[in-house]
Amino acid sequence: MWYRSTFSQALVGAILLWAALPPLDWWPLAWIAPAWWVALARREKLDGRHPYRALWLVGFLFWLAVLHFLRLPHWATSFGWIALAVYFAFYLPLFVGLTRVAAHRLQIPVILAAPIVWTGLEFARGHLLTGTTMASLGHTQYRWVELIQIADLLGAYGVSFVVMFAAACFARMLPLNGKPAAAWPLVPALAVVGAAVSYGHFRTADETAVPVARIALIQGSIDTEMKSDPHQRETVFRHYFGLSRDAVNAYGQVDLIVWPETMFRDTLITFEQDAPVPDHSQLSAEDFRKWLEDASWQSRRLMGLTAQVLGTPLILGVDTHHYGADGARRFNSAALVSRSGEVVDRYDKIHLMLFGEYVPFARYLPWLHRLTPLHSSLSAGTDPAAFDVAGLRLAPNICYESVMPHVIRRQVNVLGKQGREPDVLVNLTNDGWFWGSSELDLHLMCGVFRAVECRKPLLIAANTGFSAWIDADGRIHKQGPRRATGTILAEVAPDHRTSFYLRYGDWPAGACLAACALLAAVGYNAARGASRQASRKNSTGSIPHENNTHA
Repeated sequence: MWYRSTFSQALVGAILLWAALPPLDWWPLAWIAPAWWVALARREKLDGRHPYRALWLVGFLFWLAVLHFLRLPHWATSFGWIALAVYFAFYLPLFVGLTRVAAHRLQIPVILAAPIVWTGLEFARGHLLTGTTMASLGHTQYRWVELIQIADLLGAYGVSFVVMFAAACFARMLPLNGKPAAAWPLVPALAVVGAAVSYGHFRTADETAVPVARIALIQGSIDTEMKSDPHQRETVFRHYFGLSRDAVNAYGQVDLIVWPETMFRDTLITFEQDAPVPDHSQLSAEDFRKWLEDASWQSRRLMGLTAQVLGTPLILGVDTHHYGADGARRFNSAALVSRSGEVVDRYDKIHLMLFGEYVPFARYLPWLHRLTPLHSSLSAGTDPAAFDVAGLRLAPNICYESVMPHVIRRQVNVLGKQGREPDVLVNLTNDGWFWGSSELDLHLMCGVFRAVECRKPLLIAANTGFSAWIDADGRIHKQGPRRATGTILAEVAPDHRTSFYLRYGDWPAGACLAACALLAAVGYNAARGASRQASRKNSTGSIPHENNTHA
């Protein structure tokens, strides 16, 4: 029957998981949505002539729906939206196929096989092609504070493992392949979820620390087109300066004000003494040196005046043009400005977003930039930074760096080895590209898990939202509005708890990926053996038949 087909059952799971994610955010559905896919893995044989093509199509439709916001920034990003959905779609047939190999060929219980395969594939998705963990299965549980505490052991991947384990237990309870319904899988499901929640209660039992600093997060609402218009620089500045002045008036003296990514629209100019004159410039070496000095001073002047007038240090999201010995480069930066108006430190974004901040091969084919909203590609920074403010050490990161657990973990650990481990993480982002869509929710979810993984409070200043104050337990104390203006006063303190994840990283998820590779090898060898057997039968006159029982 049609409702028992591979496509139909896979589609049910996809619809339920989509509903568990924003914009509907019916998060309890995530505990049962994957059960339909696990049930397919349990079957002796998948229905249809091309069941894996059907699974890929379901995956493609699912990711088109989840990542719909990628079509919003620019007409050309629709191609990236489709291309990413095409790529992500392969993960569903991979999940079903590898789980079938484990369950049928190696006789591994499906309640273990499914979460191991799923976690390994999520880990792969977080690294391949620059990687993204957005819309992970475990992210759906970001409001269940006690459950997500296991992220300081296993990362967000561990939460995905638990959710998939429970879903696999539910799927195992269902009657299938002539086997009756079973109640026993309820026991391991409750045991694993109960253990995770118990650990969470234990880890959140610490007393609340006394706040050390009062930090104002400024959320303006500037659409990306407006921000990109050079004639609107003054409008953007007045918008954010007015919100900052209102925050000072409302909250009194604060220790720091944070603006989102690129919302200080005057470019910061920096240079090295041996910077050569650009090829396209008509200036002499002496005149170019004078221009650099004047431009650098002018670029700092407004930043300094802003801090002086507000009477507080600032972290500003700003574009940086740096002239060095190897030529001019552009960075996406976070600049620290002291109360006296001095630019005292800067962080240049390290992990750039493909097609969002750089275009591959555009250095050799400049016309590629005309197909994107980018006028030119950015350069990647090399080192993390820690800003000392009001007795705290703050580590800035920018935009989608907070989507990558390994990126934030690496930055914190590098600073720790330098004796400058941060007390607080600060994310500057501009989500004005996405017009208030579900991207804002998905991005915020990632921030919750970075806070728990590192056991550091995370502050987010986001253009159009969501700005947020998240503590080291992943609780969202305050959150800005969607595609509207607002300010948040975060009263933060360092958290002195240790984090297993911060120290040891993703080796459990990596082990799951290694298991996936072994299962793929087993499945490949089995498929080759079946192909050779079919060839021999065909050569003797027998009619081969398709059997996808174990593949």
